[in-house]
Amino acid sequence: MKILVANLGSTSFKYRLFDLTTERQLARGGIDRIGGPESRCTVEIGSFKDEVTAHVPDHAVAVKFCLEQLTAPETGCLKDASELDGIGFKAVMAGALSGVRHVDDALLAGLERYAAIAPAHNPPYAKAMRQLQGAFPNLPQVAALETAFHETAPPELRAYAVPHEWQTQYGIQRWGFHGASHRFISQRIAELKGRSDLKVISCHLGGSNSLCAIRDGKSQGNTLGMSPQTGLPHNNRVGDFDPFALPVLIQETGKTLPEILDILANKSGLLGLSGLSGDVRDLEQAAANGHERAELALKVFTQSIRQYIGAYLTVLNGADAIVFTGGIGENSSRIRKDVCSQMDFAGIEIDLAINEKLRTEGKFSTPTSKIELWVIPTNEELVVARQTAELLSKS
Repeated sequence: MKILVANLGSTSFKYRLFDLTTERQLARGGIDRIGGPESRCTVEIGSFKDEVTAHVPDHAVAVKFCLEQLTAPETGCLKDASELDGIGFKAVMAGALSGVRHVDDALLAGLERYAAIAPAHNPPYAKAMRQLQGAFPNLPQVAALETAFHETAPPELRAYAVPHEWQTQYGIQRWGFHGASHRFISQRIAELKGRSDLKVISCHLGGSNSLCAIRDGKSQGNTLGMSPQTGLPHNNRVGDFDPFALPVLIQETGKTLPEILDILANKSGLLGLSGLSGDVRDLEQAAANGHERAELALKVFTQSIRQYIGAYLTVLNGADAIVFTGGIGENSSRIRKDVCSQMDFAGIEIDLAINEKLRTEGKFSTPTSKIELWVIPTNEELVVARQTAELLSKS
């Protein structure tokens, strides 16, 4: 079974093609600046790599362009588009419509209903899915919702302390996100350890960030709450924030609530703290050169991670492993060191030499550390491909 996995932004389309009989990745690519005068289109099929510019007005045309790349006579990996069994979307949230679902009117309505919760994701996904239904009516579409993995979290870790009917009637609760990544980590660490009865804290650190407490392969809680804007600071999103600061900001700045929310969603986080960049690589270089606000942003970030690790150690009653993944988790030895140092109260011992050079899958705790420290590169797309194939097989 061949599954195309799509990861969409408002002006971007990234994809990977998998053959699920062997779980082999056949191709990957992407299109940036969709809707602009010139879109950048990349593709990688085996040893073949190419990059071109073209006018791609919408996501339906982006998928057509992608299929042209995959079926090209000389370089493609498909004879024709009919070899494709389905397309799986790493969708974010549709409220109570969670899990892995066929894309239908109810799912699309759910995405659109909660567009304000995930403004960078839900609108482009709903729009693209509708466009693809018209352009490819016979191509099955599946949405793997990011909230699905966290449905196993106990009620006390999902509920806000608000009137109960807000949760039951309006869906105001901690939904949790990054489900595909945390699911992959739970599966991979079980393979590496040869057992599934593990207590794991998964740290997905990248453009957006979250921690997940996992017991026996099941989520017990996620730092992201009602929306992907919460929890840890993100590259340009605020993370945890007191809502009672909003009327103060409206009064003092003269800005409207939508304007303030836009700042919190797009100009805050590490970018807002540093005034320089939301990219940890830029901040680490600047901090090394004495940039005080870059240093502050990094310290706020690591301290937030440490606080949530402490919280999840109490949720799980300890841990067998703490796993770092995502662009930051896999590549920033400084962040890993700052997070894991001075954790001797929990029996955590970091091997500084291994940590400094580790950029691939591996363990960087000492042999005597009571909690193992790991770097495991995530593979969200493979998880979505598996989920899509499973649903289509049942259908």
